[in-house]
Amino acid sequence: MSLTVPWNSQPLKEWGNKYAKGKFVEINGLQTHYIEKGDGDAVIFIHGFFYDSFQWIKNIDAFAKKYKVYAIDLWGFGYSSREPLDYCYQLYVDQILEFMDNIGLEKATLIGQSMGGGTAIRFSVLNKDRVNKIILVDPAGMPMSLPPGTTLFLKTNMGERLFNLDNDFIRKSMLRWGWIHDKSMVTQDYFDNVTRFHKIKGTTEVLMSIMKKQYLDKLYDDIVRLGQMDVPRLLVWGEQDKGIPLTLGLEMNKLINSTQFEIFSPAGHVPNYEQADEFNRVALKFLAS
Repeated sequence: MSLTVPWNSQPLKEWGNKYAKGKFVEINGLQTHYIEKGDGDAVIFIHGFFYDSFQWIKNIDAFAKKYKVYAIDLWGFGYSSREPLDYCYQLYVDQILEFMDNIGLEKATLIGQSMGGGTAIRFSVLNKDRVNKIILVDPAGMPMSLPPGTTLFLKTNMGERLFNLDNDFIRKSMLRWGWIHDKSMVTQDYFDNVTRFHKIKGTTEVLMSIMKKQYLDKLYDDIVRLGQMDVPRLLVWGEQDKGIPLTLGLEMNKLINSTQFEIFSPAGHVPNYEQADEFNRVALKFLAS
């Protein structure tokens, strides 16, 4: 797939008709794609940067046995709308709140990874009455310095050029360096499923807009506020996470006063995938407690 269809080239509607596996809802003129499965209390999965709802492929079925699961595609990702929006945490908080209102959810448990975890933190601080529990998976938000060489990537058009090259190099490198610890898990099938939505026109612009704004690590005040709230919270971290190191997870755990803190090993930035069975067991036990 990756060598025959250029990145950032396909119309959203046509590509969505071909590959989207869920439902669509229109919110303020913008399309939100989501996977819905199961019955029971509502659980909303919020993916991280670079991913879409496929990120939860090893978790949805396990949770759907006891809960009503919604795995949404944030705007700019998956098969949701591509627009020249102000991509930031607040935009995604608004999307989730309006999504809940649109489908009639008064409250839900939020499960977010990385950028999705940061979104869950901010959502909970601003809308405590709409949250049952939260599960944070290697969440973004803590202040951190940029990796070496990132400045050149962000301050020039190098990022756009690399993302639009007719090969898989930059995307596979990002997955293998920043997200997945066990490199053998980055199979061609996994890569194709993770990055399929990157073929949609406008995706590169969204990715670069978020990276250049550098807002993902700026939730310190919200993290402190979350620590003062009584919302039950499970914090999960991959011990070998290179994208957001465990040292930041230990700091965050102190600030948010987690109800429960679990470290998964071996696992990188996406422990819900690398250690899916154990993650499902721990998370479902936490929700049932």
